[in-house]
Amino acid sequence: MARHAPELNLALQLPTDESPLRQRIAAAVIEQIRLGRLGPGDALPSTRSLAAELAVARSSVVDAYDELAAAGYTTALPGSGTRIAAGADAAAHANAASHVTASGVMPAARRAPRDQSPAWDLMPGHPDPGLISTTDWRRAWRAAAAAPISSAAAGPHGHAGLRQALAGHLRRTRGIVADPSELIIVPGVASALRTITQAAGLAGRDIAFEEPGYAEAREVFQMSGARTRAVPVDGDGLDPGSLRESDAAVYCTPAHQYPLGARLPVSRRAQLVQWAARTGSLLIEDDYDGEFRYDVSALPALRGIDGGRDCVAYIGTASKILTPTLRVAWMIPPPRLRDAVADALERSGESVCGVTTLALARFIDSGALTRHLARAARTYSARRAALVSALGRRCAGIQLAGVEAGLHMVVRLHDTIDDIAMAATLRDRGVTASPLSSFFSDFSDIAGTRGLVCGYARLPETQADAVAELIADAIRQP
Repeated sequence: MARHAPELNLALQLPTDESPLRQRIAAAVIEQIRLGRLGPGDALPSTRSLAAELAVARSSVVDAYDELAAAGYTTALPGSGTRIAAGADAAAHANAASHVTASGVMPAARRAPRDQSPAWDLMPGHPDPGLISTTDWRRAWRAAAAAPISSAAAGPHGHAGLRQALAGHLRRTRGIVADPSELIIVPGVASALRTITQAAGLAGRDIAFEEPGYAEAREVFQMSGARTRAVPVDGDGLDPGSLRESDAAVYCTPAHQYPLGARLPVSRRAQLVQWAARTGSLLIEDDYDGEFRYDVSALPALRGIDGGRDCVAYIGTASKILTPTLRVAWMIPPPRLRDAVADALERSGESVCGVTTLALARFIDSGALTRHLARAARTYSARRAALVSALGRRCAGIQLAGVEAGLHMVVRLHDTIDDIAMAATLRDRGVTASPLSSFFSDFSDIAGTRGLVCGYARLPETQADAVAELIADAIRQP
């Protein structure tokens, strides 16, 4: 029996323009995807075979495959060859080129039908799972699968291996010194917020909430019976001077304010902890993407500041550093709330898959997470720089916010621009982004509420100019 399937004969028709051969080969492959002759998961011929078929130098085919991979059209896995990537068909139908054209934008992308998947997904809060080493990932899951099968679901006191691994990770990356017994594993940030609201008795009480802020968190608090009190943020994030004695808790994102991106200065961090210690209030620190910083130094988490252990409920998640599909988050409540948090989880029945936590623990302990974060930070930094540069060229006088850290930035717009309508226009042209005004609880009388919140973690550098041109066109529209 043959060990490998016969290689596909693509019968490529190369464009006859004067563009470089590698670009014409890549364009011909994209055309095959657009026509449906190639689809996500399909394997491309080896570079040697395709070079022979086209009667060209193998180096030209290698360059073409590299260009397709850099643009996100293909993935190359050791032992599996080069395959068409997920979403490549949508990008091909939107006429997304594998390189920046002379005009910097593909006109047909403006005519993408409304029901078509976007060519460029700039929704904030999403990492690029394609950067995870498949070798490390598979090794971690094989180790988890080889472990003894548990007879019961792990509750809030379970997942000892992951708690141990996370304690070391948080000490190294976030300056948090915590015993593994202090960590509690939960199925997502929403679960952590629901649980801490119940454990701290926040129902019917005020929670000072960043304005603008994380809408999903606001909704979780409100559905749990708490009252969210909007506290406007400025260029340095939440101002402790705007808090009230009646605030039972404060929800904040100090590492990278969501969505505006401010990094809370150390002076304000210290003031927040001092205020909570004096009033007995609870600080809820959502450290959703604190691992990613660019050209700036790390700042200590609130939980790591003197006095923070007694008043800060720290929350972290695998959703931003790896992938949301894991459904794994962790929190370190103040000692006075730990038993109440565990009891709330016991009663709600919310738990995390034990096999998943074993795999994640192995991924951390093996050093794979450290290597992944370094690789991801370099890639995200380059993609961020490409988008910032492209927006600077295409949009004269553009104002950007939140570019120093995290996975997204904000394109500020004039207050006369309807950012919700603009986001809909961009969606029709193949670009999805979040309107800034949707992050406000009430923006009708507030200046500075208009903008686009753009995630860049999954935007190939070669596509930044095309996206910037589409945004510039939308801004110029009357």
